[in-house]
Amino acid sequence: MRASKSATAALAQLVERFRDGGYVRRRDPVRTEEEGRLYKKGAEVRFVARSQAELRDIRRLLRQAGFPVKHAFKKNNQWRQPLYGVKAVARFLAAVEAQE
Repeated sequence: MRASKSATAALAQLVERFRDGGYVRRRDPVRTEEEGRLYKKGAEVRFVARSQAELRDIRRLLRQAGFPVKHAFKKNNQWRQPLYGVKAVARFLAAVEAQE
């Protein structure tokens, strides 16, 4: 499937936002091995928004890029917008590497 120009542009803007303060939570391979399907942590990218307006912009870009938008949460007077899922995280991180 070929991405539209707006989806490609949205993904490029998300990469910029990620580099401005986002981070990745990775799965713990030891716990994955020990606990199997019971261990559900990790495989997550988090975008950091300093305001609700910035959060709305990140959520809009996620939708335009074709990613699922889940609930954001507040942490340390900032908002965190997670991107969950092994496939979604891999797709996003591939875009980050492609723009290096």
